[in-house]
Amino acid sequence: MAKVGYIFRENNDSFDREMEWMQQYGCVQIIEETFEHETLRPMWKQLMSNLQRGDEIVVTKFSNAVRGLRELAVFIELCRIKIVRIISIHDKIDTQGELFPNTTITDVLWLIGAFPEEIAALRKYSAHIEKLRKNIKAPTTPQVLTKAQRDKVIVDMYINGHSFDDIHAASGFNSKSSIWRILNKYNVKLDRGRSSGPRAKPKEDEAEESDV
Repeated sequence: MAKVGYIFRENNDSFDREMEWMQQYGCVQIIEETFEHETLRPMWKQLMSNLQRGDEIVVTKFSNAVRGLRELAVFIELCRIKIVRIISIHDKIDTQGELFPNTTITDVLWLIGAFPEEIAALRKYSAHIEKLRKNIKAPTTPQVLTKAQRDKVIVDMYINGHSFDDIHAASGFNSKSSIWRILNKYNVKLDRGRSSGPRAKPKEDEAEESDV
């Protein structure tokens, strides 16, 4: 009958080794469950519903596959009824007693005793990774505006009453005089502050500049 593997991806360091072990053992399919689905385990549930009499299921660890002692008992009972062979790589368990002949009853009892602690550690790890992914995001690339889009932003902000400092920051210009130039270009009524636009130069200054 079919040999199938199941891996919950909690530790990328051992993932390749576990995958290779299952492939060498002859698993016709290896199902991967990502940490985002740690609570619902949709792939695990599909696997359980598709197990047939005489199949073999390989897991990395029991704590990697089920979420508590109750689920472990249900899993073992299901496999007992369907005569499904269970192999747990890191727990060194083989229900046919062939792959890990040195595993003792004491080892199994210690495994069951440590089970709640391993499950809690796995849940804590999954929650931590999920929190990091939500709170730490790559910086977005600043949007590059076309000249027409930039002019529209300046005009719209001025008309809608934004402060001149805010408009200057949004424009990307080094000089504020460029903002006045754009507002004049689009015939915007300049009514902000004490004067409507930049202060004009005296005629004497203009004459001096023309003589230079």
